Amino acid sequence: MQISELLTPVYDAAWLPWAVQYFFLIGIAATTALTAAFAAFGHAGSPARQLLPAAAAVLLVTAIAAPVSLLADLHQPGRFWHFYAHLTPWSWMWLGALLLPVFVGLSVLFCAAWWWGRIAWARLLAVALALSALSILVYTGAEVMVLRSRPLWHTVFLPINFALTAWLGALGAMFLVGRWLPGGLKAVPVGLLRRLSLTAVVMMTLGAGAWSLLGMLGLDPSFDAALRLFAEFPIWRISLAGAVITAFCMIALLQRPASSLTAPLPSATLALTMLAAAWIFRWVVFMSVQGVPKYGAGLYLYEMPWGSDGLLGMVGVLGLCVALVTMVTWALERFPARIRGMAA
Repeated sequence: MQISELLTPVYDAAWLPWAVQYFFLIGIAATTALTAAFAAFGHAGSPARQLLPAAAAVLLVTAIAAPVSLLADLHQPGRFWHFYAHLTPWSWMWLGALLLPVFVGLSVLFCAAWWWGRIAWARLLAVALALSALSILVYTGAEVMVLRSRPLWHTVFLPINFALTAWLGALGAMFLVGRWLPGGLKAVPVGLLRRLSLTAVVMMTLGAGAWSLLGMLGLDPSFDAALRLFAEFPIWRISLAGAVITAFCMIALLQRPASSLTAPLPSATLALTMLAAAWIFRWVVFMSVQGVPKYGAGLYLYEMPWGSDGLLGMVGVLGLCVALVTMVTWALERFPARIRGMAA
């Protein structure tokens, strides 16, 4: 009897943790932009208009921080220029290089119009911003979905789940940032945020149900690929259980009266849970799925680097977001009249 040993070569991860940070931040930015565009058309004194300060703060922070993560993911900032020097319209990444600067520019202009109390300009920019945000959601979902070699990625439900989990994270970010705005959460329409959050959770549940149904009918191969992972690997079963438990925790928190969510602990717990759910979903999609061999059995082992391509980079992005939130909330605290003018 002979024993043959099969050696598996070591592969570098194609998507690094930088990609997780980018898709997390740009998803929040795009869905916040849609929410802010909706809020801009609310009448004076309405809950929608009162949501604008929190939405504008989150939008400005994430629209600035997201491109930083993208440039870092490209490893060499000079690579960004290649998208403009070489026309490749069939590439979603090339299209994204055109769409992203437009979105960032519109986000800054919208926030500036809101800041200076130009509601007419804010509403005009809101239309363009909403269309740009939709283009960002399409491109970020499509550039991953087009990879046929990964059944878990090659499904129309991936862009949908990217958008819905991003919206959940965006609402969580508004809950969190609202604590440091003038007036705190009492000045934020917590009731509206609560209803929108429940809507996001319900839509995610419906999306999961539709994915399961189409998978059982044999119309979505990604469902069979997921079933195999859940059946063969305990770590994937743990992730599924964690997702279900997180969903129940969010629903339980959101079932509380809106008045109770203005308290520091419940609001912070809810906000961090929503943000964590959006971030972990992207970590599983990018990093965990890359650990599944395209051919063969078992899982690849991934060890996150401690340096700039791993933990240090993630901490750096968090520090950038904290710094930007501090600057924005300080400015709103220093000049609160702008908020009163827009919310009136």
